[in-house]
Amino acid sequence: MDLQLHNQHVLITGGSKGIGLACAQAFLQEGAKVSLVSRDTANLGKARQTLQTQFAADRIHSVAADLRDAQAALAALDSAEAAFGPVDVLVNSAGAAKRTPAPELTPEAWQDAMQAKYFTYIHMINPSIQRMAARGKGAVVNVVGNGGKVASPIHLPGGAANAALMLASAGLAAAYGPQGIRVNALCPGPVNTPLLQELFAKDQERAQRRLVHVPIGRFAKPEELAASVAFLASDDAGFITASTFLVDGGISGAYVTPL
Repeated sequence: MDLQLHNQHVLITGGSKGIGLACAQAFLQEGAKVSLVSRDTANLGKARQTLQTQFAADRIHSVAADLRDAQAALAALDSAEAAFGPVDVLVNSAGAAKRTPAPELTPEAWQDAMQAKYFTYIHMINPSIQRMAARGKGAVVNVVGNGGKVASPIHLPGGAANAALMLASAGLAAAYGPQGIRVNALCPGPVNTPLLQELFAKDQERAQRRLVHVPIGRFAKPEELAASVAFLASDDAGFITASTFLVDGGISGAYVTPL
């Protein structure tokens, strides 16, 4: 499908692996220029190598930054725009909050979750969306875990950060819609990424328990999430904003009796 994204500049946070890397591949296939942001230089190098086996190197830019630091996020945005010009599409897929059982929670655990998942998004959204508004056009897609909709007793701080991101996405969409900016959130269920593989490799029984609750009967592929992100970023979704899209294989829409 031609989503009319040719020569668009797409900045992807968390773009060095998992869903973010799959998004980079999807946008490059559509002819876009892509800037990858990640705090891990080694992962960025591997991502570039992977992408350059399929796409021209001059359409790929990468910059290492810890997005918990607002100034580092701003510097990463400046670097991306120096390479490819103004950012047309911002995709946020960075950060993951540590899972902590409720009895073990501390004030620091709550703060760390907000830094890891909420502020890593906000620090990039703020300057990006203001620049988009000055130009009168832009799209933001925030990849937010579905833990913001379904409370988990072992993931409360992360779920709270996700819920905050959903509200921020809708609020920013309302605030900047008159200036031509669309903001949407996409909420995946379990996705077959290296992070999930590592988690379930240690606990196969947990993986099977999780799978029971997925009506479609499998975990998502990263490229399936990327396809949804690319659509939401495109003009084909031009009347979609302030929305939260569930891409979770039916987890949130159906009740499946546990084994």
